[in-house]
Amino acid sequence: MDTIIQVIIAGLAGLGAGVLLASIFIKKSALGKSARILREAEEKAEVIRKEKLLQAKEKFLQLKSEHEQLINERNNQLQLNENRFKQRESALSKRIEETQRKQKEVEAIRNNLNQQLEIVSKKQEELDKASRQHIEQLEALSGLTANEAKEQLIEALREETKSEASVLIADIVEEAKMTAHEKARKIVLETIQRTAVEHANENSVSVFHLESDEIKGRIIGREGRNIRALEALTGIEIIVDDSPEAIILSGFDPVRREIARLSLHKLVTDGRIHPARIEEVVAKTQKQIEQEIVETGKRTCIDLGIHGMHHELVRMIGRMKYRSSYGQNLLMHSKEVAMLCATMAAELGLNPKLAKRAGLLHDIGKVPENEPDLPHALLGMKLAEKYKEKPEVVNAIGAHHDEIEMESLIAPIVQVCDAISGARPGARREVVEAYIKRLNNLEELALSYPGVVKTYAIQAGRELRMIVGADKVSDQEANQISQDLSKKIQDEMTYPGQIKITVIRETRAVAFAK
Repeated sequence: MDTIIQVIIAGLAGLGAGVLLASIFIKKSALGKSARILREAEEKAEVIRKEKLLQAKEKFLQLKSEHEQLINERNNQLQLNENRFKQRESALSKRIEETQRKQKEVEAIRNNLNQQLEIVSKKQEELDKASRQHIEQLEALSGLTANEAKEQLIEALREETKSEASVLIADIVEEAKMTAHEKARKIVLETIQRTAVEHANENSVSVFHLESDEIKGRIIGREGRNIRALEALTGIEIIVDDSPEAIILSGFDPVRREIARLSLHKLVTDGRIHPARIEEVVAKTQKQIEQEIVETGKRTCIDLGIHGMHHELVRMIGRMKYRSSYGQNLLMHSKEVAMLCATMAAELGLNPKLAKRAGLLHDIGKVPENEPDLPHALLGMKLAEKYKEKPEVVNAIGAHHDEIEMESLIAPIVQVCDAISGARPGARREVVEAYIKRLNNLEELALSYPGVVKTYAIQAGRELRMIVGADKVSDQEANQISQDLSKKIQDEMTYPGQIKITVIRETRAVAFAK
């Protein structure tokens, strides 16, 4: 055991010596490496130091060169500025010399002008003196002062100017009348030629055709109950006479007459004819006619390109289809007036849409269901105003028969186009007796004036010619007669369109050679 321990101790002692030797070797090796690293570091530091010195020198030289270049540029700029200032100084000195020279010239001219002004003033004084002497001599010769002579000359010139101006004004007025007449005539003719509509005349009776006369008995019914029920419900007189295969419906209300005609057609087609069925069919037909009236109004507005109209006005336009004036269908007349107004307004440079609207609505006062005691123009004006139409349209409706004053250019256009449509040949018709009576009344009214020798109603009553005695009536009185008669006709007579009054006054000298 002791031996083993000694061996172990001896081994440990040998191991410690080895470790010590190794430690010493390592230390020596580390010292050598450190010295080598220090030397290498010193060498690298020396190299870096030299490089930095070289870079610093190069930078210094570069900065020095740039600084010198900048100084040279500044010196050059200063030299340029100095040269420029010298040039300006030289130019300014030349201008100063030129200004001084011009001042001397102006001074010389001023002195010369002063001398000339003195000479002119002396001449003016001499001229004034001579003029006064001349005027004094003229006044002494004429016996008038200068002011009196001037007033006489001005008065003579004034009278001469007035005479020439009156002649010139008369020529201008005459030429303007001729030009205006030709222009108006051209516009009216072109308007009529470009507007073509159908002429629809209305009757107070309608004829209902039957397939056979056997149906007449069924329409009359037992003891006439069917025909009495139909007449009571429609308000139309139904005449069943010996006319073959026809029944006459008589009544002045076209709407009721159309309701009776359609109701009869439905009853005859259906075959069931008795009072209860008649009442049912008439009620349905009335609703159908009312719908047709609204549709007709809408279609008319669409055809004319009129939009935004109140539905009540549209309904009244539809009712125009079943109204007539002097035998002329009111809807056709209103459509024609609307188109005439649009054409004429376009020719005159006005708003054609507004004129067309006023033309379509101008007779709207003829179709209300409750008709108050007002002229149709004023009633139509109130209706248009109620349904928010424009003031120009309202005024044109109310003024187209001169019930109110015209306030816009649309109003006379509507009045003229209404007269054109009504006066067109074939547009309206009158009973022969009423027509002849109206012509006689016109002639008698004209003969009531003193100095009237003969009267003639010509052109279907559109013109009244009066021949007056030249020894009894002067030109001024003839003009007054035409004015008074036109007003009297407007106040006392009813007539379609307009009437032209022509007063003829002529002097005849007759001699015979024997």
